[in-house]
Amino acid sequence: MIVLGVLAVAAALGAAYWLLMSPFSPTSRDYPYHGPDAERVVALTFDDGPNEPYTSQILDLLAAHDIRATFFHVGHCVERHPEVARRVIEDGHIVGNHSLSHTFGTYLRPGAFAREVEQTQTILSRVIGRTPALARTPWLWRQPALLRMLRRRDLHPVAGEFCHALEVFQISGARMARRAIAKTRPGSILIFHDGFDGHGGDRAQTVLAVRDTIEGLTARGYRFVTVDELLGVPAYR
Repeated sequence: MIVLGVLAVAAALGAAYWLLMSPFSPTSRDYPYHGPDAERVVALTFDDGPNEPYTSQILDLLAAHDIRATFFHVGHCVERHPEVARRVIEDGHIVGNHSLSHTFGTYLRPGAFAREVEQTQTILSRVIGRTPALARTPWLWRQPALLRMLRRRDLHPVAGEFCHALEVFQISGARMARRAIAKTRPGSILIFHDGFDGHGGDRAQTVLAVRDTIEGLTARGYRFVTVDELLGVPAYR
């Protein structure tokens, strides 16, 4: 009986993940994880920043290869590193909303996540001088009511595929890059993390993974675009 109970709980958790967090769930139509596949293009995206020195190191890599990417910033991190958020814009990249604190508890309190989105919009407008029209929920949480809330605020939800499921543990950059390259298809949206939730964290291996991924995809004939270009939606309000 205990074994059956454990299996039932695991099955329920798996079903909940599939529906509410997996990019391949039935709700993906309202939360796109890829764009059109007519061209060999890919969108590189970065979550949970700004986070130094890793965000700046990634910006240096992108500049060296003349690549524009999309950064989904956390409001509290922007407050800690406003100069880096401004550099992201000055370098020609796109900035989206990734909540204020990146804490799961905001999904459990009525109205809390909506307030975080609005506060982050205010912070970003003040710091970078633009109001994003793109948003990504932490952990790709995709409750239908949440997605409707974002759209009511003129925000386009954007998902994607994680570069590697074990990126959070900072496995080797080469291993992350191999997985990212293997899963890329025309129109892919790849998710890397230049930060960790709503606070800083070591992302040295992610920087190496970004370098190797860029080199590997370039060798395979891919070119890089921003999410708004890929999906044909506005970047800012």
